[in-house]
Amino acid sequence: MVDRVTLRADAVAGLTGGLVLVPQAVAFATIAGMPPEYGLYAAMLPAIVAAMWGSSWHLVSGPTTAISIVVFATISPLASPGSSEYIALVLTLTFLVGVFKLSMGLLRLGTLVNFVSHAVVLGFTAGAAVLIAASQIKNFFGIDIARGSSVYRILLALGEQITQINPWVTAVACVTVLAGVLTRRRWHKAPYLIVGMVAGGVAAALMDLAWGNARTLIGNVGALNVGLPPLSYPPMSAVALEQLAPVAIAVTLLSLTEAISVARAIAVKSGQVIDANQEFVGQGLSNLAGAFFSGYASSGSFNRSGLNFDSGARTPLAAAFSAVFLLLIVVFLAPLARYLPVPAMAGILFIVAWGLIDFRNIAEVMRVSRQETVVMAVTFVATLTLQLQYAIFIGVLMSLLLFLNRTAKPGIEDVKPVLLNGPTGFANDTGLPDCPQLKIVRINGPIFFGAVNYVAAELRRVDERNPMQRSLLLIGTGIGFVDLEGAHLLAQEARRRRKLGGALYVANMKDEPQEMMRRCGADAEIGAENQFRIGEDVIGQIFPRLDKAICSTCKVRIFGPCKIDTSVESQVEAAGDAVAMVPVGRARDMLRPTAADKPDAIGD
Repeated sequence: MVDRVTLRADAVAGLTGGLVLVPQAVAFATIAGMPPEYGLYAAMLPAIVAAMWGSSWHLVSGPTTAISIVVFATISPLASPGSSEYIALVLTLTFLVGVFKLSMGLLRLGTLVNFVSHAVVLGFTAGAAVLIAASQIKNFFGIDIARGSSVYRILLALGEQITQINPWVTAVACVTVLAGVLTRRRWHKAPYLIVGMVAGGVAAALMDLAWGNARTLIGNVGALNVGLPPLSYPPMSAVALEQLAPVAIAVTLLSLTEAISVARAIAVKSGQVIDANQEFVGQGLSNLAGAFFSGYASSGSFNRSGLNFDSGARTPLAAAFSAVFLLLIVVFLAPLARYLPVPAMAGILFIVAWGLIDFRNIAEVMRVSRQETVVMAVTFVATLTLQLQYAIFIGVLMSLLLFLNRTAKPGIEDVKPVLLNGPTGFANDTGLPDCPQLKIVRINGPIFFGAVNYVAAELRRVDERNPMQRSLLLIGTGIGFVDLEGAHLLAQEARRRRKLGGALYVANMKDEPQEMMRRCGADAEIGAENQFRIGEDVIGQIFPRLDKAICSTCKVRIFGPCKIDTSVESQVEAAGDAVAMVPVGRARDMLRPTAADKPDAIGD
């Protein structure tokens, strides 16, 4: 895919991405409780490795907001953020995440991320956004709040210290937010975070010049010592591995879901097909590289990947170029970080947090699905009140329970025949009444061990409601699969129907469930004569087996053969009525041939 044209396009996209990465990487490292340079390192070599070994053409990997907040929330109780012990634990966590991701990719377990529903991701990211904003309230308003306080404690402290808010600090933060937001709305492709940081830095410098730093108390981030990513070594003690393994599983699930979701979203625009297993491999190798080159847990970034695509990137080299340009930029701009005010960084994180909340999709979920809304709300609350890894597990567990509940109760709907030019179809909106002898239902869902009790109860209710409906026609177009217990259920239903004097008929069953029924003997129990393939005249073959005595008094006549019988009976009845109206003598005269009658006329 690489030629001179793509190289030029990828270089331009990489330069754009490198500029955006500077403030984002520093902000994400701050969220994670790591020194700022670790965020920059996590966006260098890990991004190149993920691009080269992954599947997506446009995915840009590195530090992300959600992963950073999980790292801080899970590691900060074990060590003081920013300390050497804290950094060591984060490196170990990154190594474990890399091992888990790589193992899942090699074992081809890419489909597992499908069990993390979109509602879980929405609820978690919204909760993480609130946590990020809450953690920066002290820097935004210049008040004293204990590190690691809950959202409730932070808001309570803000209310108690409302009169102690530092106006100069708050002004710098507000200028940063306003400059960033206005730039983003007016000039979509401009690096709005950099504009916000510069605006905040200028505002802080002017205030210090006018009133003096002793009065404004505006602190600065400090100089960055950034160069090539230094080698690092993640400690592998048994205690650390035991502590971090559950956290690593949660981070793995979240980061893989994030990366695959972003890659698929961009692939819809680019027309690419994403290989989830290969993406797992790329993400796993990326995190392993981060563990040994002073990074921390990383994933695919939606903002940077979208910017990469919009900037004209053609191949994965664009993500590699962005890492190279980032290195060149920070080498020359790192000394300027000493002028970056802390409240300006807080304002940047407020903008990042606000961007995390996907209001449009949240509103759609709330409008469309009550169950998904509950999953999203529970995940959101759990994110704010529990340890973040547990919030993810709770959301995934709720999604699975709701999925199992839905599949355990497949839709069973009444259908009636639709007379078409070709084979007879079946629909639930014909407005026709039931046949007194034959009930027709369609099952929309799998018949497996979790659903057999529900399906069996629904099928029993057919003849309980109407004892004359001893026969049942099951339309199998909506049955995706049948397991062993499901096949046994159909065989049992066939035996039960025969004892009632009727039969179980199965029509239009797909090949896979049909094969399972054949292997376990349910096919023979139902009977080959009672099973119909797609295209056969189902009603035409079942109708002659119905009780004609009941048919003769039936007024429903919903089947095609019923109407044919009706027309014949009407002709017989009409002929009988005509004969009855003729006097006996006249009838005798009508039947006596005359001399004028010709043989062929008599024959007619």
